Amino acid sequence: MSKSLLSLAVTAFVLSGCSLIPDYQRPEAPVAAQFPQGPAYSSAQAPNQAAAEQGWKQFFHDPALQQLIQTALVNNRDLRVAALNIDAYAAQYRIQRADLFPAISATGSGSRQRVPARASQTGEAGITSQYSATLGISSYELDLFGRVRSLSEQALQQYFATEEARRSTQISLVANVANAYLTWQADKELLKLTQDTLGAFEQSFKLTSRSNEVGVASALDLSQARTSVENARVQLARYTRQVAQDENSLTLLLGTGLPANIASKPLSDDLLSEVPAGLPSDLLQRRPDIMQAEYNLKAANANIGAARAAFFPSISLTANAGTLSPDLGGLFKGGSGTWSFAPQINIPIFNAGSLRASLDYSKIQKEINVANYEKAIQTGFQEVSDGLAARETYQQQLEAQRGFVAANQDYYRLAERRYRIGVDSNLTFLDAQRQLFSAQQSLITDRLAQLTSEVNLYKALGGGWNEQTAQNEQSKQEAPALKLF
Repeated sequence: MSKSLLSLAVTAFVLSGCSLIPDYQRPEAPVAAQFPQGPAYSSAQAPNQAAAEQGWKQFFHDPALQQLIQTALVNNRDLRVAALNIDAYAAQYRIQRADLFPAISATGSGSRQRVPARASQTGEAGITSQYSATLGISSYELDLFGRVRSLSEQALQQYFATEEARRSTQISLVANVANAYLTWQADKELLKLTQDTLGAFEQSFKLTSRSNEVGVASALDLSQARTSVENARVQLARYTRQVAQDENSLTLLLGTGLPANIASKPLSDDLLSEVPAGLPSDLLQRRPDIMQAEYNLKAANANIGAARAAFFPSISLTANAGTLSPDLGGLFKGGSGTWSFAPQINIPIFNAGSLRASLDYSKIQKEINVANYEKAIQTGFQEVSDGLAARETYQQQLEAQRGFVAANQDYYRLAERRYRIGVDSNLTFLDAQRQLFSAQQSLITDRLAQLTSEVNLYKALGGGWNEQTAQNEQSKQEAPALKLF
């Protein structure tokens, strides 16, 4: 019997290296080898490090924004859920991996039974007792064709995908906080500009009213001046509302209230660093959503191995050894030993095509994940290309808009001077005021669009994950490792 057990153990050990998982081949990236070139793109590359290697504290220069991002990373509920999902998938992997090893359990039992005389073989009533103590394994599957290992590999790849999902959530959170903060700052500047402009329009309206009373200004001039005042009041209410809503959006992203007395920099300051785009192939190692899609593809590939292994026989073992005695005192005496060995083999013969359908389903799932992986690459390529086009064209647009504002400021000064000395009518002066207000508004909104496009490019390149700070390194060291047992 011992030789049979030894032969079975050796056979199981030899076959345990068998795996039916297909060899994984990374699909070719369905994008060009270079990002687009043309008038909308700059050929110059900044000397800074890659976006994925540049921490957000290096990319964002505004200390107030850095403070808000740090607060969001601690308190944001979406990021907290993503971290908990990692722990959940780690637990699922440990559960699946445990099936590779036999579960050993110890049991003890005892029973006493009175047998009446009519049921007794001796014709006399009596009490029977039985006590046992056993140690053994139950229904342990010998993984001869790698089914259990395939499922374990699938769970591991899903765990890795969840980790990348957390990274993607953090990158999105950093970008969302930055964009919400920049929008808040822009709306506050627009509100301040509107307040100043409303004061100027009200002053012009008062002057026009006096001129109308003495017959110098016409009713049309007075109506035009009033129109400018009312339009500015509309803009004032609009930006007051937007500033309040921006604060609410930031509060939601932060997961807590806004800090009091935030000392922020104006939008015109140097708020961001510039990062080089690199090559499209770099996105495969930098963007967590692409890496997440690839881990999901690997998990689907491993599941094919499990579906293939289901076609082959499976062997499970149940065995135990212990002692058995009619009295508790003799449970561990000599001659009370007992054992049992019950192997079971299951050979699939007819299942109405269920196993074939399961294999087909796993292969289809792999093809779906291939398409998702390729779509993630194409999306990343498109986002980076859009960001590169926005980088160059927004710089040109801002320079032109600054020149436009300067020209309108000259126009306003000349119109005001000519109006006060009586050379031009009030209509020319009001037109200059309105054009200057509109140009200044456009400059602020263009600057906001330029900054948010840079933030989105940083995000598209996989930036916002590596903080490269002492606190970040400490958090990495304190992060719980994946426990296998």
